[in-house]
Amino acid sequence: MGHITFVHGIMNQPSPARLLKDWKRDLADGGDGVDLDVYGVTSSMVYWADVMYAAATDAGGGSQESIEYEGIESGALTEVDESYIAEATGNERDFIESMIANYDLDHPDEPAAEVAAEAAPDVAAEPLAATAPEARVAAASALEAVPLPWFVKRPLMRLLLRDVHHYLFNTSHSPRSGSSYKVRDEVRKRFVDDLGKVDGGPHVVVAHSLGSVIAYDCLKRVAATKKVDMLVTLGTPLGMSEIQHSMRPEWSKDDGYPGDLPRWVNVVDRLDPVCVADPIIANDYMRRKASVVVDQVVSNGGVMRHPSGKYFRQPVVQDAVREGLDL
Repeated sequence: MGHITFVHGIMNQPSPARLLKDWKRDLADGGDGVDLDVYGVTSSMVYWADVMYAAATDAGGGSQESIEYEGIESGALTEVDESYIAEATGNERDFIESMIANYDLDHPDEPAAEVAAEAAPDVAAEPLAATAPEARVAAASALEAVPLPWFVKRPLMRLLLRDVHHYLFNTSHSPRSGSSYKVRDEVRKRFVDDLGKVDGGPHVVVAHSLGSVIAYDCLKRVAATKKVDMLVTLGTPLGMSEIQHSMRPEWSKDDGYPGDLPRWVNVVDRLDPVCVADPIIANDYMRRKASVVVDQVVSNGGVMRHPSGKYFRQPVVQDAVREGLDL
């Protein structure tokens, strides 16, 4: 009955078995939920948090319900070693400086303001229109009228910078004593190996956050990657020009789409700080100058819009999975 491969994103994560269980539960939640076990659909998780972090968030035996901030598990927003920033030179330095400047990552921490979630404008799920870039920027700015507080947004985006830098530049990283990885080499191997174990179809890859960069990188740039039937990306930073330019020469605006990928659905919340700068990616990942990625916008509700669970409960995500698996 098919297989679904999940790929997690930035921040520290629970242990692999629990994370897979949580994602399957979130996907099954709601009236339109997809219970993979009921349908006999097998699943797996491309897990790479241990490449970047010393121990899983549940390694200490704490409560699974402990929440640090609206959908982010306690221990996920960790302090990171940023010595790599001062040590970077050349293209790496340019990449880091551009990310810091364009995404205001040096913004000072501010006292936590009382932000009412209902005060943030909600946007109903709908296909994103092919509007002019300046109109999309204006819309994003209007939505940011009630922004994610900087005491959460800043560490989240600094984690994104560290994780995406280490992946794109294949940085050597030692998350714990006795373990050292070339980050991109290790994560690519895990992704390619996981897909290689799947026999038959249909096969759907669902990737959240930086997981979508990993999935795209492998599907587009690693010849050994096995073909899949659908890619679903959630809260992706693939709209960032810094990431796109780091994918050259395989990536180009006019022909950045993975050549043998039948279907790609991209789901974003325009208040998700990881993708708010450019939520539409169809115009950046075209196939021979034709727009083929299906961009859809949702409202995850609340102030923190990036957690995977909020995306999985969206009917458009559940419908895409159902379609990709022929359920």
